[in-house]
Amino acid sequence: MRKSAWIAGALASVWGVVWSAGAHAEDKWWPAKVYDFDSGSKKVVEYTPLEKASKPWKICVLFPHMKDTFWVAVDYGVVEEAKRMGVNMTLYQAGGYENLPKQLSQFDDCMAGNFDAIVVGPISEAGLAKKFAEGVKAGKVVLSTVNPVAKATVTSKMTVNFTNMGVQTGDYLVGYLKDKTANVVTFPGPSGSGWAEAFLNGFKDAVKGKSNVKVLGDKFGDSGVAVQFGLIQNALQAYPEMNVIWGCAPAAEAAVGAVAQSGKKDMLIMSSYENQAMLDALKKGEILGFATQYPVLQGRIAIDTAVRALEHKDYYKSLEAIPDMIAQSNLKSINMGLVLAPSDFKAEYSVKAP
Repeated sequence: MRKSAWIAGALASVWGVVWSAGAHAEDKWWPAKVYDFDSGSKKVVEYTPLEKASKPWKICVLFPHMKDTFWVAVDYGVVEEAKRMGVNMTLYQAGGYENLPKQLSQFDDCMAGNFDAIVVGPISEAGLAKKFAEGVKAGKVVLSTVNPVAKATVTSKMTVNFTNMGVQTGDYLVGYLKDKTANVVTFPGPSGSGWAEAFLNGFKDAVKGKSNVKVLGDKFGDSGVAVQFGLIQNALQAYPEMNVIWGCAPAAEAAVGAVAQSGKKDMLIMSSYENQAMLDALKKGEILGFATQYPVLQGRIAIDTAVRALEHKDYYKSLEAIPDMIAQSNLKSINMGLVLAPSDFKAEYSVKAP
């Protein structure tokens, strides 16, 4: 059953403490509520990590890219939890969702290297499924994080229901509009990623049957700001009646500049997920809001789960983050320390255990 996105902020109480820029690895981030699917049905559980790893395990991490602050946020979670637990971490990024062959090669490097576990933000489940199975068969701990893995063989997986996040943004837009007319063009992200399609399906489900909301077109493309900027510029020419831009965070970021250039002051912009640019734009009133899947939390849980599996301790095999819709009305109640990295954090690609 759908929840109205404009009251979705009530979920923020799940996270407790409000983020401050001074938070560091030693700060307690738990217990954090997540959805557990190990029993076959969804239930809310409180996640608490191990105090420390029993030895300085070596963990290989693969991300699709580090082109925006979303994946930097996941990196922050991975880095800080590796430091807190006392394990080694090496991270490789593929450079974009169009670079599946590179991520496959990087997975092979992790397999050939002296690593105990592999954590992957997969570019494509279908593309990585064979590699996942090979890793597990070879006795490696293989985890997927953030991006969806439905059927592929992994030791453990954590993601979020992207469809529900899309619904939250659609519900929020409908509530905000009231009786006003919306002509929407969507910019979901890279076709074939799985998450882009899921976000879009949820958004369309939320606005379906609303007589005042019309979706004019869907424009898929790589989740880089430059690519999205070009798509939006073209759409501004192709759809002069467009007055709502909905899309992935880089699309919304690009839209702020593209719309300013076009002089369309009545344009509404909404993001399907979070990054630092979205937070800054929200504070400035440049976008309506964005949904969050708590990427820092997912990075932290990935490292803890890897250690648990390596040490033959109990671990969850299938988790989902509990998403929230973030708007100006509930921003102060959200624990941003589990959403984004501190503003002074620079991407880190390795952690050396003491």
